[in-house]
Amino acid sequence: MADKPKSVTPRDGSVSRPPTAFEYGYDKSFRFLTFFAGLITIVLLVYIFWKIGSQAAPAMRTYGLSFLTTVEWNPNTNEYGILAEIWGTLYSSLLALLFGGGLGIAVAIFLTQGFLNARLAWIFRLIVEMLAAIPSVVYGLWGIYVLIPAIRPLARWLHDTLGFVPFFSTSLAGPGMFPAMIVLSIMILPTVAAISQDAFKAIPLKVQEAAYGMGTTKWEAIRKVILPTASGGIFASLVLGFGRALGETMALAMLIGNSQQVSLSLFSPATTLASLLASTFPEAGANQIGPLMYAAVVLLMITMAVNIIGTVIMNYTSRQTVT
Repeated sequence: MADKPKSVTPRDGSVSRPPTAFEYGYDKSFRFLTFFAGLITIVLLVYIFWKIGSQAAPAMRTYGLSFLTTVEWNPNTNEYGILAEIWGTLYSSLLALLFGGGLGIAVAIFLTQGFLNARLAWIFRLIVEMLAAIPSVVYGLWGIYVLIPAIRPLARWLHDTLGFVPFFSTSLAGPGMFPAMIVLSIMILPTVAAISQDAFKAIPLKVQEAAYGMGTTKWEAIRKVILPTASGGIFASLVLGFGRALGETMALAMLIGNSQQVSLSLFSPATTLASLLASTFPEAGANQIGPLMYAAVVLLMITMAVNIIGTVIMNYTSRQTVT
């Protein structure tokens, strides 16, 4: 930490001066508060892991790694495994990221690259942002009463026509992976679109003008200049959207079917770690608390791993863009 600067009287006409004692104290106070806030965040994260991990420790010792490789969840026989939940969590989140993430980036391009006038772009942006304000349970009800009946004919046709393809090997009888994936895609769309828009707006106008000056069309400028330049921000939006999908609870609990199975079929019921915790914990007996906490630790580890890997990749792509 640098020593407190001495008071120096600026020369006449000088536009610079040393900080006053108040400004120096204000700066030190701000530094202390930001350091304290960061420290509190780390302590809180460690406390959450310690609190959940301490309750999960007996189940970890009892079931070991077999807890991660089996699909049975039977409180009557004390047999517990979360392979189906891990599969459903990752599978539904990746599918949602594929569709919702791509759509969110397309929406961001549409709203920031001059396809609409400023007033219409503001209206569309407001509509997209309002999607984030809809409660999760409302998405679940909409999926049950509107979405599933609407997509059932398409699902039946795909199963009858392309049933030999693993993705369509079963029929859609009700809740399943496909309606859950569609709703999850809609739920992460505002996050991806909002952050991608900020990434596009941060690009200096001169960069796009330079691309046009070299003879590129609008789509060539977007594809070869705008998207690579904003790749760091776009990837950040996808990481946040993926994290949002991993932790979604109520809508998936209502739509995914809560079935202990591992399947590639988009129309078969499945389950996720978050929906397992939400649907089982309120009525869990003493023998289920440990396995549920073990499942919570696994979900925390997955989300932490996703964020760490995403941060590493973002830092790498940012250095590549700069060089």
